[in-house]
Amino acid sequence: MFRKLVIGALGAMAVLFSTTAFAQGTASDAKAMLEKTVAAIKADKAKTLDAINKGENGFLVGDLYPFCFNLSDALLVAIGNPNVKGLLGKDARTFKDPTGDVYGPRLYDAAKEGQVSEVSYMSPKAGADKTWVPKASFVTAVAGLGCGVGYYK
Repeated sequence: MFRKLVIGALGAMAVLFSTTAFAQGTASDAKAMLEKTVAAIKADKAKTLDAINKGENGFLVGDLYPFCFNLSDALLVAIGNPNVKGLLGKDARTFKDPTGDVYGPRLYDAAKEGQVSEVSYMSPKAGADKTWVPKASFVTAVAGLGCGVGYYK
């Protein structure tokens, strides 16, 4: 009986980790999370930014997570990826990848109210592997913020 219980628990954990912690999101998953992020910010901006930073309430699903920066000063105020938490409080317009590509201005310029733009760049995934890989983010503006959600190619 105990053996079956342990096997069942391990199986459930394997399913949980395979579908959440290591799942690769798609472009449509990223768009859906961006829509969720925008709606949540409109409902309660402070609570949503806190949840994004903590990776709670569905704001970190596999390798999908939102990020937001102030439109006034471009400071990054929320990011769901624990591998790039060091960027919090930094000017998003200065972000560059290890190849020297300064992609931050493209993200900042893409943040326009009522529009969703796609920006390609490189970023590390959320998870154990911190290798920078190609990514595309859908970016928009809401409540004085530029917010995006990207998927890895």
